[in-house]
Amino acid sequence: MNFPILSSLILLPTVGAFFLFFTRSNKQNNFTVKYVALFTSFVNFLLSIYLWILFDHTTSEFQFVEQRIWIEDFINYKVGVDGISILFILLTTFITPLCILSVNNSIKERLSEFLIAVLIMESFMIGVFCSLDLVIFYLFFEAGLIPMFLIIGIWGGARRVYSAFKFFLYTLLGSVLMLVAIITIYWLTGTTDVIELYSLGIETKYQNLLWLAFFSSFAVKTPMWPVHTWLPDAHVEAPTAGSVLLAAILLKMAGYGFIRFSLGLFPAASEVFTPLIYTLSVIAIIFTSFIALMQEDMKKLIAYSSVAHMGYVTLGIFTIQQQGIEGSIIQMISHGLVSAALFLCVGVVYDRMHSRLIDTYGGIVSIIPKYSVLFMLFTLAALGLPGTSGFVGEFLILMGAFKDNFLVAVIASIGVIIGAAYMLWLYKRVIFGKLINNDLKKMIDLNRSESIILTSLAIPTLFFGFYPDPLINTIEVSISDLIETYNFRLASKI
Repeated sequence: MNFPILSSLILLPTVGAFFLFFTRSNKQNNFTVKYVALFTSFVNFLLSIYLWILFDHTTSEFQFVEQRIWIEDFINYKVGVDGISILFILLTTFITPLCILSVNNSIKERLSEFLIAVLIMESFMIGVFCSLDLVIFYLFFEAGLIPMFLIIGIWGGARRVYSAFKFFLYTLLGSVLMLVAIITIYWLTGTTDVIELYSLGIETKYQNLLWLAFFSSFAVKTPMWPVHTWLPDAHVEAPTAGSVLLAAILLKMAGYGFIRFSLGLFPAASEVFTPLIYTLSVIAIIFTSFIALMQEDMKKLIAYSSVAHMGYVTLGIFTIQQQGIEGSIIQMISHGLVSAALFLCVGVVYDRMHSRLIDTYGGIVSIIPKYSVLFMLFTLAALGLPGTSGFVGEFLILMGAFKDNFLVAVIASIGVIIGAAYMLWLYKRVIFGKLINNDLKKMIDLNRSESIILTSLAIPTLFFGFYPDPLINTIEVSISDLIETYNFRLASKI
């Protein structure tokens, strides 16, 4: 196929942002601005669906590979997809138009600039998932910080500047070490091409330090305990669309990095540090779940639940079991859908009552029934109810964990119970109970755009809960090949 489909996916949102840049932002132009952004992101989604249709899931080879010389004898622009990366591209292109639709009520000023930031961020995120050169990956990985920094810092809440800088500094400092590691890899091997590095391998004696350098960046971005504290602050202050992008896609870049680079390039070091990952993952699952139980702010509760869910992801990845890694990817896709929906649900009531505090609500089931039903669905998906996508991911992760380490799996299973406790506790206090606050009686149910957005997220949540085969078929061969290569490298001490 000669058509550069991956470059088109990366560049199209930026082209849309370019058009918006020359559109004056005012109330009269807001409809046009939003239409252009929505059209651009929707076309990109259709293009990603076309990519998925063309994708051959029977091979683990990288497909649709594009390569251009950027800096002679140093950096090549190289992109491609395999079964592991294509689902994250689909998730990105699916969530972005829903974010743009959701700005109706939440963004009142400088809409054009906000949508430019969202579209440019989409370009960077797609670039991360299809980069096949370490330098290109790093550039896309770090560039994504800038639009998110602006989204939080300009359109966020009262403490937006503090939260934006905390987010930026945490993630940037972690990534400096990854840049040093990439330079070191180039110095050792003479290349930053990921496919070449897979075939060459990296000497065991260098792997531990390089693994830790990559880990410093991915751990902050995931985020893993104890470097997770930036996430609740960022979520609380970010506008609804910003929270959706942050939870649904940005956190997944680190999980993808663990699979692609930590396991792919440093198998010996991954084996050495697996106990560390298990320990931090279990702490994240149990500790942050208990913290979530104590929250009075809905956004903070969902933010801490994200840390717990990503704890399951890191746990599953480092089991080095087929089920564990498959479960981690499905869990990331599911969490992308469900957490996006939960933040949007919070945004719906916040736009009406201007409060995120749980105590503000109660007894609204009779006033906004459509909202209550959809909120219930996403709450149950977040706690991993069978029949939802959340169950498939968690079940496979725990199955992989039981195969590798029984004790870790048992402790992680307790997190499922605590997760159910804080999600049901949240739902009970917000939706049921006595209607004490009389202002709640003035609330109106979901409007058309809110119904479209939440229904669009509910359909795949239920579909993949009952029928996860499309996801498993896409990733199965690539993961099997990854594990096989990992074990071979380990056996040969490369």
